[in-house]
Amino acid sequence: MRLFKKGSSGSSNNTKARANSSPNVNVKSKGSGGGTVSADGKSTVFRVPIPDSVQPGQEFQVYAGNRIVRVKCPPNSQPGQFLQITVPIDPNESSNNNSKPNAGAANKSLPPDSPNVCPVEDRDGGPPAYMVTIPEGIRGGSQFPVTIQGQQLMVTCPPNAAPGTKVRIVPPPPPPDDVESSVGMSGNPDSKRKSMADEETQLFEVQVPQGVKPGQSFALLAAGVRVLVTCPLNAGPGQRIRFKLPKALTTKRKPRSEAVEIKLSYDKDGWTRTIRVSDMKFQWVRMDDNGDIDTNTRFDAEKSAYVRKLTFQPGGDERVRDGVMTLVPASDAFVDSRVKAYNGEVLVTYSEIADAQVKGFEEKAVWFQEKCQKLRVEWSEGHMRINVRRNFLLEDSVDAVMSLNRKDLRKVWRFEFIGEMGIDAGGLTREWFELVTQEIFDPDMGLWMSSETNQMCMQINPASKFVCDDYLVYYRFLGRVMGKALFEMQLVNGHMVQYIYKHLLGWPITFKDIATIDEEYHQNLKQLKDLHENGEDLEMLCLDFSTTQEFMGAKEEVDLVPGGSNIEVTNDNFPEYLEACLRYRMMDRVKDQLTELLLGFFDVIPEPLLTVFDFQEIELLMCGLPKIDMDDWREHTEYSGEYEHVNGDYPTCHWFWEVVDEFDQEMKARLLQFVTGTSGVPARGFGVLQGNDGNIRKFTIHGVHVGVCLYPRAHTCFNRIDLPMYETKDELREKLKLAVTMVATGFDIE
Repeated sequence: MRLFKKGSSGSSNNTKARANSSPNVNVKSKGSGGGTVSADGKSTVFRVPIPDSVQPGQEFQVYAGNRIVRVKCPPNSQPGQFLQITVPIDPNESSNNNSKPNAGAANKSLPPDSPNVCPVEDRDGGPPAYMVTIPEGIRGGSQFPVTIQGQQLMVTCPPNAAPGTKVRIVPPPPPPDDVESSVGMSGNPDSKRKSMADEETQLFEVQVPQGVKPGQSFALLAAGVRVLVTCPLNAGPGQRIRFKLPKALTTKRKPRSEAVEIKLSYDKDGWTRTIRVSDMKFQWVRMDDNGDIDTNTRFDAEKSAYVRKLTFQPGGDERVRDGVMTLVPASDAFVDSRVKAYNGEVLVTYSEIADAQVKGFEEKAVWFQEKCQKLRVEWSEGHMRINVRRNFLLEDSVDAVMSLNRKDLRKVWRFEFIGEMGIDAGGLTREWFELVTQEIFDPDMGLWMSSETNQMCMQINPASKFVCDDYLVYYRFLGRVMGKALFEMQLVNGHMVQYIYKHLLGWPITFKDIATIDEEYHQNLKQLKDLHENGEDLEMLCLDFSTTQEFMGAKEEVDLVPGGSNIEVTNDNFPEYLEACLRYRMMDRVKDQLTELLLGFFDVIPEPLLTVFDFQEIELLMCGLPKIDMDDWREHTEYSGEYEHVNGDYPTCHWFWEVVDEFDQEMKARLLQFVTGTSGVPARGFGVLQGNDGNIRKFTIHGVHVGVCLYPRAHTCFNRIDLPMYETKDELREKLKLAVTMVATGFDIE
């Protein structure tokens, strides 16, 4: 994709700006014009400042008149110094170097104002206003793009408006037409650079790709950052549109985490989080084989993904917010990229979040704690003392925590166990978090149950509604406790199934995630999928859009969609049947409980702060890095497949343990998550590791030929890793790290 900076003709020498270009800067030229013309009249001399982030030998882009040129930083130069460059005269420029005609020519290549935009005559001398007609298909609360004065803007439809209604808007002032004209108007060549530094934004022009329709979004790399741009309603393929990005966001950051480096090195097709240009919010997109956005809307078991959408609403009690949670296509889910205080002050910016995303796990944890400190209510403004009875710990704790408002949740808590001597200097707080989470995760409580695929992971009990009338209060309480534990860097005494961590983070849920909670059910659906792909008549199976669920020993038929028991599964609607199964197992079955859990969690933690973590890291942050005894791990490992007859006495097996020994604690924990589904280690060690049937299933290394699978493959229900018989230790190290790391991206590496 071709990307142009403002004023670029896109055709002259060295004026193409690559999609992953280096930082762009304004040119400070000799004199007040566009540069000093040489004696022969064939070139112009400019003085160019070296940007802060540029190293010797690295290329960067600069304005030279109305064009963009690439400059290579000399070996002995450094940021802040000026270079003198000579640029051939642009034949399209006028002989007197007056930039305004060229600016006008450039503007002619931009799309005109949208047809549904009409300027409003302002007799008071205020900023220009426009009347915008709401397009067809737009409803209250949804957004639509318009182009005004060459700027792409997103307009939010008012709640009481409808298609055809006109709304009045006052857009932000457009940027100057070009660098040199702004210099001429101000008389100060530094004024434009100073203005851009104040705004901390950078203007880009992009050519709308072929095949993109008006109103459709497309992704591109701008200065190395993947962004999502919406094509204006009156623009089309080949036309150029402009957008701005924060400079801090486009500054290239060197990954400080081995896991991040691996993900970036092997970036490939799959779901990825981008920044949306229209409002600077994070949004998920899926790239196809050509690097374009996958616009397929029908369910595909290999590609489709869904993200929970939580819409907050005022509650009947001012201390408790209500909310509605739905499962939407991943491409329709977005999250703010800034964190604001209760008074509206911006505490964390998108550039800070972008910088944190490339940190290592330990650095991320420190960064997260620092941001939580900003959100903490000062001791002098109030703090909470919570008194509980040890024999009635859960009941007293629920009453205390649920009586607090959201601001109270960010105050300092101090605990007292009634009838016991002791001052809480941190030890009682730590004990309270451990005991209360241990009790509420206890399967005997009836709120949670062990996962069918991993006995160490807890999943929400669908039958919890029969435990007590106010069962949802306990999930809201636990959400608040988990959020407060994360806020205070305390640990939660319980590991949850993987998809709940994904819901906490707003990460995509895919068809493969069903296997993490019910491997047998997932295999049955895969068999149906194979029959469908082979052209078998599914109507012969007499299936409908319903499922049977067992509650407290009684079986109940549940519709997957409204009236599902009356809808027969056919070859035509089979994709919709798979989608309905995924929605039910991943959300609808425990939707009420899950909604309360997340509402409680976000009473404490702002969602944008979580965007720096993946679902493996959030488990490690909440439950802590496990203490792994490598000798115990080796001793209680079994071997099968090609390694069974030698009982692991094979070069590949020896290399495996040597590589694992080299791993740091984070990578060892990720390996455990990859193979067993959780970072938790049984209290009695690896010798009592359980499988999905509740029986002992020791960690198993299964030998396969490289032709069977190129990368290590995990079977979490059996605690087994399929390890190809690699020829070198280096190859094993590379493939193992890649497999363990990429599982957190949702990419399929087979």
